[in-house]
Amino acid sequence: MAGWRSAWREPRPADPPPTGRWDWILASGFAGATLVEGVIRRGLPWQPLVIALALGVAPAFLWRRRHPLVACLIGFGAAGLLSILQLVTHRTDVGPTSMTAVVILLYSLVRWGSGREVVLGVAAVAAVAALGMVVTHATLAEMIGGTLFLMLAIALGAIVRNRAELWTRQQRDARNEERLALARELHDTVAHHVSAIAVQAQAGGVVAAEQPARAAAILAAIETEASRTLAEMRAMVRVLREDEMEAHPSQRGVADLAALVRTDQHPRVVVSVDDSAMGLPRSVDAAVYRLAQESVTNALRHARAATQVAIEVDRVGDVVRLRVTDDGRTPPGHVVKPGFGLTGMAERAQLLGGSLTAGPGPQGGWAVDAVLPAGGSL
Repeated sequence: MAGWRSAWREPRPADPPPTGRWDWILASGFAGATLVEGVIRRGLPWQPLVIALALGVAPAFLWRRRHPLVACLIGFGAAGLLSILQLVTHRTDVGPTSMTAVVILLYSLVRWGSGREVVLGVAAVAAVAALGMVVTHATLAEMIGGTLFLMLAIALGAIVRNRAELWTRQQRDARNEERLALARELHDTVAHHVSAIAVQAQAGGVVAAEQPARAAAILAAIETEASRTLAEMRAMVRVLREDEMEAHPSQRGVADLAALVRTDQHPRVVVSVDDSAMGLPRSVDAAVYRLAQESVTNALRHARAATQVAIEVDRVGDVVRLRVTDDGRTPPGHVVKPGFGLTGMAERAQLLGGSLTAGPGPQGGWAVDAVLPAGGSL
């Protein structure tokens, strides 16, 4: 009983895709098949009415994602009307064969509908299926076969839905983990600046009366530290939910990229860092290292027949650019679905006000390009 209540309350999947090319293909294909069958098939009672009724189901294929319950009720409602017409005319078959395509609407209901819509829709489908079996005097084997056919559509919709929800949760977890790591790094950075401000303020209070000139210098230092702190705070999206911060080792940055160099292994890793990319804010400095490290790890793990992985970092105006490339083989037309690593990397760049793109390079292989604000925010 509890299972039914939880299923009834289950919300619809977030942001179902709009009507797309495949929906139009399904709708037009169904309408075309129905018209062809109406032209070449003979012996259907009330044939014009039956074909018109079947054609009325075609628009339901366009609504199957955004309005799955309505689409399913239209499709199986038309099937129910055909069963009633068959009962009235005492004919063995009055419906076009193309009407079997309404099972796609049942799949769409389970895939895209809320728990309430699924329960109501499946109940309606069961009633229509039972009516059809009674009207056609179906044998036990036919009833079992028809029921299993409908259950297959329901099971397929549930499997695809669960896999999509699992993928969404894993992506959300990857983003949250990256946000947590970034928030900790930003916390450490801001804490460092605030500590410096506190020390300078204490010193200023001691020397203000006797050494005004030195006090002015201390106030200028406080202003500089405060400006840096504000820049870091603007980059912070969320504060850690944990009450206590854990101690973390010193963060690695651009200056530590040399540790990623590999010259005695295959593929080798080379690093090129422009002098202008030094002295970045701590959050950006750490992000460049983390993005480069993750990109190199991905290249070593996934690049096919790669001989070299290159890391390039330079600064152009107010932005610092990171590019990591490999010379591995990329099959023509190969499309890579972003994984959780790339999702987290893109999230880290976006939280700092930057961007990250990844894909096949123009000369082959794979390329990761990141642009981050050199001053802490864009």
